[in-house]
Amino acid sequence: MTELFISFASALWLGILTSISPCPLASNIAAVSFLSKKITHPVMVFISGLAYTLGRMAAYVVLGWIIISSLLSVPQVAQFLQKYMGKAMGPLLILTGLILLEIITIRLPGVPLSQKQHNKLAESGAPGAFLLGFIFALAFCPISAALFFGSLIPLAINSKSGIVLSFIYGIGTGLPVLVFAVVIALGVTSLSHWFHRIARFEYYIRKITGVVFILVGLYYTGIYILRLF
Repeated sequence: MTELFISFASALWLGILTSISPCPLASNIAAVSFLSKKITHPVMVFISGLAYTLGRMAAYVVLGWIIISSLLSVPQVAQFLQKYMGKAMGPLLILTGLILLEIITIRLPGVPLSQKQHNKLAESGAPGAFLLGFIFALAFCPISAALFFGSLIPLAINSKSGIVLSFIYGIGTGLPVLVFAVVIALGVTSLSHWFHRIARFEYYIRKITGVVFILVGLYYTGIYILRLF
């Protein structure tokens, strides 16, 4: 039970940290602000923000489900992962920690959308906002990619509740965005102050998380590879 709780809490925290990371945070605030400019009624602003949030959540859940199900549906792959995932967790956590600390940097291709496409989706109401959130979630930045592919997927594969973890991760990514939607719907237009405070909070939390990942990765490496403990 304790191990299951730790897995659930880890997935939720990874989702929250993904959502408040610099690139997703900026795109989330920009997207929800953009949607609010196309709608005058506060209730509809909130509904569109909620739809955008659900779109992001759905993208991570679907992608996680596809990856985890695909890997575990092949007996040979499942056996390989069960045998070697424990050994791979250490290096993966260390690599993720180094990326979070920005000691290692990677570049990833984005998902470009023209201004016309943005306007079309925004003017489509909740369905368009949902699709916009889904697309933006797939535009991984280095940090969000490291958290999702380098931490959540290995954690989910190594857990008995793997697919559930991707759903919890999706909830974590949606919570901060939903807060932005509520704030904008309530008419708080000056978001720059809050943006800088969240960005500063994220910076220190990401650094702490990166150090923890490296320490846990070294521990896993010592247990499963070097047999030190």
